[in-house]
Amino acid sequence: MNNRYIIFHKPYGVLSQFTQESPKHITLKEYIDVPNVYAVGRLDWDSEGLLLLTSDGQLQHRLAHPRFGHKRTYWAQVERIPDVDAIHKLQTGVEIQDYRTAPAQVRLLLEEPSVGQRTPPIRFRQSIPTAWLEMTLTEGKNRQVRRMTAAVGFPTLRLIRVSIGNIQLQDLAPGQWRELTPLELKRLNYSPEN
Repeated sequence: MNNRYIIFHKPYGVLSQFTQESPKHITLKEYIDVPNVYAVGRLDWDSEGLLLLTSDGQLQHRLAHPRFGHKRTYWAQVERIPDVDAIHKLQTGVEIQDYRTAPAQVRLLLEEPSVGQRTPPIRFRQSIPTAWLEMTLTEGKNRQVRRMTAAVGFPTLRLIRVSIGNIQLQDLAPGQWRELTPLELKRLNYSPEN
């Protein structure tokens, strides 16, 4: 049996699993009808963006295990406009839940990224501006980006993962998926054993 390698644009409000925890939950089953594939890592139900799925346990392990330090890049829409000090703290590491985050690449995006509207939309307050940060992490603690931005005083309103390693979300629309190309698998420095 050949392994499957899928890239999926997870919409807001979808669990990163195939089994429902309650009748109100929307799961991957609503979008992907491929047997025996599982999410590599996870995106919280209120996060959006790139999710990899595979039937290849070796690749799952390599991408999910912290020892391999695969880069994951996120666009975080935050409340207010972060100053230089806040960005520096995010870059050098912040304390979250008795844990200091590893250094991260963080930059303020000067233009809003071209992402569609979220359903439901983020809470909007006319008197409080928002900004977008691009954050690249090599670790994946639970709700890490949200906890990091909150720790420096700029809560995350919307979070979209746009890449894992060299695999890019690009123009895949929310709810769409496709197979990874051989070149994309190679870019992950991975040669599958089918």
